[in-house]
Amino acid sequence: MTTAVRSQEVLTKNQTRQIILGMALSLATTAMLILAFPPTNIWPFAFFCLVPMLVAQYRILPRRWTFLAPTLGTALWVFWLVTMLFGFKKETWFILMVPVLVVFLNYLTTRGTCQFHERSKYRYFVLHGMADWVGFEMIRSFIPLVHMHGFIGHTLHTQPWLIQPVSVFSIYGLDLVIILVNFALAQGVLVLLDRKWTWADVPPVNPRQARAWLVGAGATLAVWIAISLIILAGAPKDPATVRVAAVQSGVTAPAHWPADQPQDRFLTPLFEQTRLAGQQGAKLVVWSELAVGFDPQKEHTGELRALAAETGSTLVIGYGVAKEGEVSRNAAVPLTPSGEFLANYGKSHPAPGEIWDPDAGKYPVYTLPSLGAWGTIICHDANFTAPARILTRKGAQLLAVPTFETYIPGFERIFYIQMVFRSVENRIATVKADSAFSSAIIDPYGRILELKSGAPDGEAFALVADVPVVESGTLYTRLGDWMGWISLAGYAFFMVFPGMLKKRQSQA
Repeated sequence: MTTAVRSQEVLTKNQTRQIILGMALSLATTAMLILAFPPTNIWPFAFFCLVPMLVAQYRILPRRWTFLAPTLGTALWVFWLVTMLFGFKKETWFILMVPVLVVFLNYLTTRGTCQFHERSKYRYFVLHGMADWVGFEMIRSFIPLVHMHGFIGHTLHTQPWLIQPVSVFSIYGLDLVIILVNFALAQGVLVLLDRKWTWADVPPVNPRQARAWLVGAGATLAVWIAISLIILAGAPKDPATVRVAAVQSGVTAPAHWPADQPQDRFLTPLFEQTRLAGQQGAKLVVWSELAVGFDPQKEHTGELRALAAETGSTLVIGYGVAKEGEVSRNAAVPLTPSGEFLANYGKSHPAPGEIWDPDAGKYPVYTLPSLGAWGTIICHDANFTAPARILTRKGAQLLAVPTFETYIPGFERIFYIQMVFRSVENRIATVKADSAFSSAIIDPYGRILELKSGAPDGEAFALVADVPVVESGTLYTRLGDWMGWISLAGYAFFMVFPGMLKKRQSQA
């Protein structure tokens, strides 16, 4: 009896140590994921951040506690991401359900996933990991407001030498490479652990199999980097350029609501900063989403035409209308130095609760001698890959992106990353102008030429830069998110395949 009690005590102590160690390793994954993203941007972590969590899940934690690894490793990171973006605002409470959903899915699936890999002798360990991670990214790209924020490939947005193949394989292709490296490294670590210790009821990983995946992952990463460097080296050495500006009013409130508020608080800083941009030679000046609370073709028209003529700049005026008896608008309209208003662009992907503009879904491309071909998307549109693709297919070489980040303050930390990838995907320059927080100017290869944030209080300024105007359009422009759809198919396959394998083995 005494021996049995002591054995139980030893077993309990061992399990406690395993749980503590497994939790520590999983939290290391959380920490590295957070540090890989802005504001710290320690991007190399992206290539091995999942390894501690996977080791905890497949070798350290007791079987019934394996769900703790992905719960601490990824669900906590998702919680950090959504709270960093949205805070705890009551208007976006439903976003906090995303990490809860991740925890629930981990609890339901983790134990079965471990059993599947043990039954299959880890033959599908890497492939399943790639399909599971990137396939779920494809799924969450359809979740309102969350969309593509926090994709693991976004950690590399400051490294143009690493991201150029996105113009062929999409952001999902980049994410597949990163996850491939993570899981191949993790499998290699499992082999090392298996050589040193024997694990009860857990089959060892085949060393030859792990070696093959490590070689394959290394070769894939090397080819990816080579393609990226070749694309970057092929960039025109002396391209034509256009001087552009992103202008902020510094006002954190939307100009269209309340509908009867005075517009001088918005127009005065916008006119001042636009004049400064014009003095620096800017030919295209982009204002923010909802920069003014009226239709420029109906109100303050003479003042705006005079400003465009004075500065010699084409103005992209983001405006909102929410007045009783008038058509609600969330649009942007270009005004040329000659006083001509070009076609309206209506926001095509309004966030939940936002105004639906009557011109939504139309994608006009403008051609002016001083600017070439260019188009506009507005804020949330940049969270979708299609709008930029559509404009590029129509010939646009430059993209004006009015944004309004102050409603969701955390966006200023990461929203500009979407512009980096829309630029690389389609070989198109981007000018992002916010009302008060983060504005950016990005070249067609994803190089950040200018980036400045006025958060948290808001700041009026004008960012000015010369952007290369090159031949736009890539293979990605034609094929779209094809690697994302393949990953989603793989995700669906691995939802059913483990059950099929279990049934086949039980019948054998």
